[in-house]
Amino acid sequence: MHFTACLSKKKVTFQIKEKSNMRDVNYLFFDQLSATQTVEVRNPLLGLYPPAVKVSPLIEKVNEHKDFKKLLRTRTNVLVLYTKTATSGDSHLKLLSDVAQTVKGQGTIAWVNCGDSEGRKLCKKVKVDPSSKHGGAKLLHYKDGTFHTEYNRPATFKSMVAFLKDPSGPPLWEENPEAKDVIHIETEKVSTSDAQLVVLVAGCGVCKRMQPIFQQAATETKGKYALAGMNLHPAEFDGLKEEYNVKGYPTFCYFEKGKFLHHYENYGATAKDIADWLKNPQPPQVKAPEVPWSESDSSVYHLTDESFDSFLKDHPAVLVMFYAPWCGHCKKMKPAYDEAAEILNKGVLAAMDATVHKAVGDRFKISGFPTVKYFENGEEKYTLPQLRSKEKILEFMHNPEAPPPPEQSWEEKPSSVSHLGLEDFRETLKKKKHALVMFYAPWCPHCKSAVPHFTTAAELFKDDRKIVYAAVDCTKGQNHDLCKQEGVEGYPTFNHYNYGKFVEKYNGDRGVIRVRNTLLKIGYKKRGQCYT
Repeated sequence: MHFTACLSKKKVTFQIKEKSNMRDVNYLFFDQLSATQTVEVRNPLLGLYPPAVKVSPLIEKVNEHKDFKKLLRTRTNVLVLYTKTATSGDSHLKLLSDVAQTVKGQGTIAWVNCGDSEGRKLCKKVKVDPSSKHGGAKLLHYKDGTFHTEYNRPATFKSMVAFLKDPSGPPLWEENPEAKDVIHIETEKVSTSDAQLVVLVAGCGVCKRMQPIFQQAATETKGKYALAGMNLHPAEFDGLKEEYNVKGYPTFCYFEKGKFLHHYENYGATAKDIADWLKNPQPPQVKAPEVPWSESDSSVYHLTDESFDSFLKDHPAVLVMFYAPWCGHCKKMKPAYDEAAEILNKGVLAAMDATVHKAVGDRFKISGFPTVKYFENGEEKYTLPQLRSKEKILEFMHNPEAPPPPEQSWEEKPSSVSHLGLEDFRETLKKKKHALVMFYAPWCPHCKSAVPHFTTAAELFKDDRKIVYAAVDCTKGQNHDLCKQEGVEGYPTFNHYNYGKFVEKYNGDRGVIRVRNTLLKIGYKKRGQCYT
């Protein structure tokens, strides 16, 4: 087909293929014309060649590097689709148009066509080559102005929306291929599903522990019973929470012929336990109410806000355990405390429910449970975190001495590791060509094993200004939010950054030898040295 256009008072004839679409014309033809000429030709062709995919106006088309930089500077959560040609991203653009509408105000979706002249320059500058991907399309995510990660989750509406609403959050349960035999419910019609046992979950620790067990049970009972899962955390499902008496997660609901009958409460279950229970599903046994510690037969004195000061005045040597009724560590310590109180012949043991009697708890800044404090003549003398067993309690009360000084934290010890927090994390990493960051928790045994090897590796490269070995204590202050942003889901997590941009995560064996070898290997590799 020939098309003649008048361009700046000159007639020019172009040949266009019969089966071309508008986007082919736009990017294989218009990019060769000036801006004025493009306008002169585009309008008469629009009616002849409609676009292959209707792209939402919410998807921002970016061609120039300065516009790309402005986008990252002004938006904090951006998913960019890079395509090899104008049409190679059609399937993605159709899906992303729907996603963009749903995440409007929470995330931004942009499109860069690396096939036209301007887009090609931009892709070269940001070092992105979509032709390396099957289908000629690549999705990269940018957070707070820098590259965050490549989108490798399923190209589905639900997964993409979940990702943009929480880019550092865990994948959806249904994205796990091992959960293929679990029916994943997405609407309120739980009772009309084919499921017999439905687990209602959120992102809780017990939920994550139970998921593999539930998956295994679904696979082993496939064809006999139907097991389903549903994320009931969103506010839109508040009605279901009330209907099925959901007080926490996970909650297991048993259905027969679409009718809810009762709950299943064995959180310590194995896949076999679930399968066996389904053969004869009985309602949970009624449990006798737990007797409050203060009402039990015990030699421990139970104090209140009103009695606290007068009791300490009448008893010159008192050990007080501040506790919470729901606290697992408190429950574990309670028998030892009771037994010690029974045979103690010097001083007295007292306890106080700090969740009820808050005035005294606030006065002594009780922030964790159990907290054990020793009082002498009405005055606080020591805090004793090491007292947990009957023997330790009795030994201290017979000879109340100051506890040993707390172990020096990793951050307080001199080393070549840079300890970072939310306030200086970004600025420090932006100045380093290579940064290896260990995200950790002080109580984590694997972290403690890795610390000496990480510190040794940092010492080897302390004189290299381009390399930094850094650590972030995820339990400290606002670092919890920082660790979540960086995709930390367990300890320790090792991330490699290049001038502040995330490069890769080490997900291998956390054993001491593998950790040591991996850290040293990365360090030597960055310096161009040999490693054996």
